[in-house]
Amino acid sequence: MQHQETILQPHTLTGSSMRGHRRYAVVDCNSFYCSAERVFRPELADKPVIVLSNNDGCIVSRSDEAKAFGVEMAGPYFKAKEIIERNNIATFSSNYNLYGDMSWRVMETLRIIMGEQNVEVYSVDEAFINMDDVPFEKLDFAALQIRETVEQWTGVKVSVGVAPTKTLSKVANHIAKLDKEQTNCVTVLKTMEDVNRALHKTPVGDVWGVGKQYANKLKAFGIYDAYHLTQMPEEWARKNLGGVVGLRLIKELKGEPFIVMDEELVQKKMIATTRMFGAPVKDKQSIKEAVATYTSRAAEKLRRQFGAASAISAFVVPKMPRSADGHFSHGPTISDCIMLPHPTCVTSELIKAAMKIIDRIYEEGKLYKKAGVMLSGIIQDTSVQGDFFIPKEKNNNRMLMSMMDNINFSMRDDILKFAASGTKRNWKMRQEFRSPRYTSRWDELCEVR
Repeated sequence: MQHQETILQPHTLTGSSMRGHRRYAVVDCNSFYCSAERVFRPELADKPVIVLSNNDGCIVSRSDEAKAFGVEMAGPYFKAKEIIERNNIATFSSNYNLYGDMSWRVMETLRIIMGEQNVEVYSVDEAFINMDDVPFEKLDFAALQIRETVEQWTGVKVSVGVAPTKTLSKVANHIAKLDKEQTNCVTVLKTMEDVNRALHKTPVGDVWGVGKQYANKLKAFGIYDAYHLTQMPEEWARKNLGGVVGLRLIKELKGEPFIVMDEELVQKKMIATTRMFGAPVKDKQSIKEAVATYTSRAAEKLRRQFGAASAISAFVVPKMPRSADGHFSHGPTISDCIMLPHPTCVTSELIKAAMKIIDRIYEEGKLYKKAGVMLSGIIQDTSVQGDFFIPKEKNNNRMLMSMMDNINFSMRDDILKFAASGTKRNWKMRQEFRSPRYTSRWDELCEVR
């Protein structure tokens, strides 16, 4: 791949076609959490829907109909409750079992129709696709086919943007979502006129890689849309947009591909499990139970990639009182880390280390709202040597863990768990509006009558 090859330069090639150049598509699910809920509630197809964050605290997904009623993204649920109830907006708690499975179905559909080597999963609801093998004349048809096939096979609605770089494909996807009826949720940037129109329509804050802080900085320079950003000199980009990163961004917007397709990360270098408590927790035992549960989850993920962790860290976040003006403030994260005697994936050994950390960082009398664990220094467990000085059966804990994982996977709901995780679990996060886990629990399958 020749990354220095210049294509589609807006300031010199007006009217030029992207025929013969690199082509990328980005497939993005429309209001993914809401769309996943609608798959099993078809009566909500054209109705307003929202999904709440952990503990039903904030709004993390809104359908277009909910947006039209003025429901704000990331706004607190209690502030929007009056609008929600007045307009009969369907409300759901986050259902990560369902969303994870629906995400896998969408990505697997893309791999089947486009080839596994051409799909890069970018997030739970978004993927890049290498479209180089698609004839130029069939790009519109191919993009539409991708959209229709994903919707037909999974029920999840998506938007597709196609362009000569990954950054421009994100711009195209943004345009596809601005007016879904007009674009049919598909936008292909074929010519320089297409690119320039799209760049003019894209606020600088919506450009991939430009956060809120940089957007405010760019506006101070009089740059309000993506097109004006492309007109800035390269030296200016180096100085004001993070050096090489900013330079690559501008070149991508001009049509020069610098961000290539990445292979899927199968082996994670760190594994974390964190949760908000359903209500603030004060006693150490409840915090220990929560951290033991999170450690068990992280250990399952670790074994799934046949890994062993060399270190474990745990943290807690205290609940802070409201400020004088009534605003919430985030408490400091209090954490510690332990290097393990040897890399391991055995849950009991990881829990034992995590409990030592909680003993170190817990402070009597404080209220805590969140806790979590992180495993790091991950290596392949096949490279871990057994200990010559302990009985043979203790070197076989990996087999015991595999049996436990298989039973929990087949029976669900942690039918086997360590006593350190507790039995009552009063600290679990609040999910008052959670829908059934339709695709991963036999007793919660969707019923058709």
